[in-house]
Amino acid sequence: MRSEKNYFGAIDGQDVHLFSLVNSNGVTVKISNYGGTITSILVPNTSGNVEEISCGFNSLEGYFSELYKENNPYFGGIVGRYCSLIENATFNLNGNIYNVSKNAEPHNLHGGTQGFNVKVWDAVLDASNPSAASLILSRKSPHMEEGFPGEVDVKVTYTLDDSNALTINYQATSSEDTPLTLTNHAYFNLSGFKEDIQEHFISVAASNKMEMDESCIVNGTQIALEGSIEDLRKGQHIKTVHDAINDGFEHYYVFDKQLTESPQKVIEIKSELGQRAMEVHTTEPGMLFYTGKYTSNDLKREDGLQYGKFRGLCFETQRFPNGPNIEGYEDAILRKDETFESTTIFKFKW
Repeated sequence: MRSEKNYFGAIDGQDVHLFSLVNSNGVTVKISNYGGTITSILVPNTSGNVEEISCGFNSLEGYFSELYKENNPYFGGIVGRYCSLIENATFNLNGNIYNVSKNAEPHNLHGGTQGFNVKVWDAVLDASNPSAASLILSRKSPHMEEGFPGEVDVKVTYTLDDSNALTINYQATSSEDTPLTLTNHAYFNLSGFKEDIQEHFISVAASNKMEMDESCIVNGTQIALEGSIEDLRKGQHIKTVHDAINDGFEHYYVFDKQLTESPQKVIEIKSELGQRAMEVHTTEPGMLFYTGKYTSNDLKREDGLQYGKFRGLCFETQRFPNGPNIEGYEDAILRKDETFESTTIFKFKW
């Protein structure tokens, strides 16, 4: 195992660095402390070819192009304070009405206009474990940032080990009760971008999904998937479902194993062309599964690697979307003096 720190640029006088976590099997994960952004994941296949499997850029400038800002796909960033949508950008907490940033008019999306994904985090490499390398990111989110109450101390730890597992652990405490759920918005393409993700074969341990209205707002109602084309428990090619629903995935799947203290395997996905597979393990109760249907086809890595519609998919493990507005859903709220804990693991296989 080894780790590296390199200068990546500067934002408003703050230095930004790129950190590389490298294991003994040829897996490399690159993370910037700008947004805690995973910029690159390099993974071998059964033929020994090491290829890029994640959407991102080789330079900090790539995240500031007009095209990227206009499309705003959140490539690889830490999303918070509250990921996914909050209906009408408002919620009632302890009898007080809070209005947060309407960055997805009329709703709040992924924490607001200046969410965690665009903040420069404090960063420290930890190489104390000989069989793993870690990057520890931290920041203090001030009271009323983007309209959310409470000063929140956040720590996110990325760890790559020699079992080819990338573990992301989230911890947070707040000075006041506040809505909070965090995720990472990495996009994956296990073919190494030789094709889009529609030929990927996926299974998801979820018997239900959240009902969504036309603007993707959920109200807590769950829909049973038994007999539906969207039931992924036995595994399907993504294109089979895309063709049947004439759309891409933007579904919140409710895992059969609910909020747990230790990560549970909930997803398996593989690419025959890429000769790679991946497992997702998480403590979270569900995920927003997104197949990049809005990603601009004009976005490319600096070396020409093509992104775009259905060229990458996301597993946004998290608490329920719109959780602060779902009656009785306590898991949406981080209480004062309690600790938010969450872990998601992406395990690469070939």
